[in-house]
Amino acid sequence: MTSAYPFSAVVGLADLKLALVLNAVSPRVGGVLVRGEKGTAKSTVVRALAAQLPEVDVVPGCRFACAPDTPDPECPDGPHEPGGPGVTRPAALVELPVGASEDRLAGSLDVERALTEGVKAFEPGLLAAAHRGVLYVDEVNLLHDHLVDLLLDAAALGTCYVERESVSVRHAARFLLVGTMNPEEGELRPQLLDRFGLTVEVRAARDPEERAEVVRRRLAFDADPEAFAARWAEEESALAGKIAQARARVPLVRLPDARLRQIATVCAAFEVDGLRADLVTANAAIAHTAWRGGETVTTADVRAAARLSLPHRRRRDPFDAPGLDESRLDDLLAATGNDPDDDDPGGGDGPTGPDRPPARNADGSSPHGKHGEHGPRDTTGNPGSGPEDEGGRAGEPDGGPGGPADSSEALGGGPGDGGGRAGEPGSRPGDPADASGNPGGGPADAGGVAGGLVAGVGRPYRVPLVEVPGVGEGAVGRRSRALTPQGRVTGSRRPRDRARDLHLPATLLAAAPYQRARGRTGPGLVLRRDDLRDALREGREGNLVLFVVDASGSMAARRRMTAVKTAVLSLLLDAYQRRDKVGLVTFRGSGAELALPPTSSVEAGAARLRSLPTGGRTPLAAGLARAAEVLRVERLRDPARRALLVLVTDGRATSGGGVDRAAAPLRGTAGVVVDCESGPVRLGLAVRLAALLRAPAVPLDALPDLGAVVRAHRKAA
Repeated sequence: MTSAYPFSAVVGLADLKLALVLNAVSPRVGGVLVRGEKGTAKSTVVRALAAQLPEVDVVPGCRFACAPDTPDPECPDGPHEPGGPGVTRPAALVELPVGASEDRLAGSLDVERALTEGVKAFEPGLLAAAHRGVLYVDEVNLLHDHLVDLLLDAAALGTCYVERESVSVRHAARFLLVGTMNPEEGELRPQLLDRFGLTVEVRAARDPEERAEVVRRRLAFDADPEAFAARWAEEESALAGKIAQARARVPLVRLPDARLRQIATVCAAFEVDGLRADLVTANAAIAHTAWRGGETVTTADVRAAARLSLPHRRRRDPFDAPGLDESRLDDLLAATGNDPDDDDPGGGDGPTGPDRPPARNADGSSPHGKHGEHGPRDTTGNPGSGPEDEGGRAGEPDGGPGGPADSSEALGGGPGDGGGRAGEPGSRPGDPADASGNPGGGPADAGGVAGGLVAGVGRPYRVPLVEVPGVGEGAVGRRSRALTPQGRVTGSRRPRDRARDLHLPATLLAAAPYQRARGRTGPGLVLRRDDLRDALREGREGNLVLFVVDASGSMAARRRMTAVKTAVLSLLLDAYQRRDKVGLVTFRGSGAELALPPTSSVEAGAARLRSLPTGGRTPLAAGLARAAEVLRVERLRDPARRALLVLVTDGRATSGGGVDRAAAPLRGTAGVVVDCESGPVRLGLAVRLAALLRAPAVPLDALPDLGAVVRAHRKAA
């Protein structure tokens, strides 16, 4: 069996390791969400920690991992006698795939036994398998929302409730929940972000020395995993023992009322919604105290906890980046931290004491040949630097240009930064630009970008739903009607290959007329493959919303680009809420470019929009041709995802080929033309283009009434 990469051998990532350890010490912390770019060892660290969790005693044969001393009285495999025999096994690491169904996650009726034996039995899911272990969800932002809700509810309650298909089951489901995600592939909704206890931003080190050490160790591990793990066995054993000791110490840690008021003051000052932040911060501070060997929670413990529990709860709107003003946090703690409780005699050396593992080279030796001397920065693999590491702040990663991203560092301002927040009611398309939303510093930055001017962005407004006609079969979302794995049952059909969502009544009805002919004698049904029926469920799908934006001089000269950007931003916000993929094609000057390839990251589209330069001639035909090519390629990549075209233009074409020919491949594609023409004299070019595309034309000023315009167009058609 191949060894897991040792947790102690992971280079850097101090915040991530500390967050994982705090959850291992106290599952009440509520899990960890790890946000970071691809290739930053997120999965490696999670799997490494699972190997260090203390082994668990379970009742033999119990599928729900009940503890022999304190079995769950409502265990479906019970009842179990307390104090009965037990077997010891490693803590489970259960991975939830992105494509998992609700049945696979929560469990369901055991259809095979129901049909063959005539009994009602429960088949447990992944939540049962993860009890008293780790549930790891890679790419959690790509998981269906209802599944995220389900697993977060189970994590918060410590219990899984299954009420479906005549099955009513409750079982314990207490686990360390860890989710990882790449923000470039789309964000979690703020409501779901809040359900994770802690969050950590990770980035690859920029220090060449640290990057070299990472590669050196990884090569050594790949060459001989067992030998590499053996070199770190002593540190791994010490880490596992320390986690077990800290777990036992948690009930003994004292949280003084002064520290509790301090936590409440900090959470109130940062205006986080609800009280979950207060509870998580308190539990994380207690876990941090136990981890460092203390007896009483101090201000340093509160600070370490707040740095990990508050950043993602500051994100109010879809385009806001998680972050925390640490200087303000320090001021709040300083103003409320003068208390004798900070003199904690149990603090000791904490993680920086003698049990801190030494730095090692890839071969296991010290980089300087002497035990205890410093090698590359933070290569010890110490999970968390303790309350005060080398003069730094409590729980902070080491300094230097190669360190992990500071939790308060924004990943790039969203369109609502500085002024109003994205999603707030505010300006209509004709309102002046919000100067703070303009990356160039005003409505038209004289400096420009790539030879053009950069207009500001106003506050987005709510846009009515526009859906693709008909019923599709694309990815689950919230825009258009579709046959989806989730939703209300509207009928049944024969499976195309194998039964994936069995419609039990329809299957029984299909098999019932043939039971006598098949010689049925027992209580079970005699089934054939032809009897199986899949459920047809109708829900909502997400679409590919392709924005094609005219950024030419004919738009900028009338100072309409601010209103155009605000309108597109409003449509982007709508696409975020509908769980769509988005793409952005712009055209100006001599041609068109794909400014944003189709992606689930609406935030990336907003960032590109803010810095979009304008000016030059209007190659409308080139923009249409590029849009047609993007849609053609996407149909090959994802045939089930239907497209919605949003063309934003005044219809003028001052360069390029014929517009009629370029529009022909797009004819019939569901979409809308946003007419940006203004002034007392209007040529109606955008309306004519909409007729060519067989799409409704919506004046820019009428965008808030988009739904009514589209409905009127469909009635006329």
